[in-house]
Amino acid sequence: QVQLVESGGGLVQPGGSLRLSCAASGFTFNKWPMRWYRQALGKEREFVAFISNVLGSTNYADSVKGRFTISRDNAKNTVYLQMNSLKPEDTAVYYCNVRLTSGFWGQGTQVTVSS
Repeated sequence: QVQLVESGGGLVQPGGSLRLSCAASGFTFNKWPMRWYRQALGKEREFVAFISNVLGSTNYADSVKGRFTISRDNAKNTVYLQMNSLKPEDTAVYYCNVRLTSGFWGQGTQVTVSS
């Protein structure tokens, strides 16, 4: 079965960095684009970043462009989200996502940006 397991979240001060990981299993990872989303308390889940499966082309939400970088290691079946210059408004639960015949989500990892 499809499994997505996020890790790497935590508490960080404004201006700090974190790298999130999402380990995937149960499908042919290198054949599918991957996405990161986030959901802040009391808000709807929102798109953060996208990476294609073949050329590794990427796309970002305007709110994170220039600060976040999505990447993937097809040999490790893992997608990453490097987050730099973090702001309090980046505080959320971060989820990775793959759209196969339907969408699959991990359990999420909490990122809290606070001094």
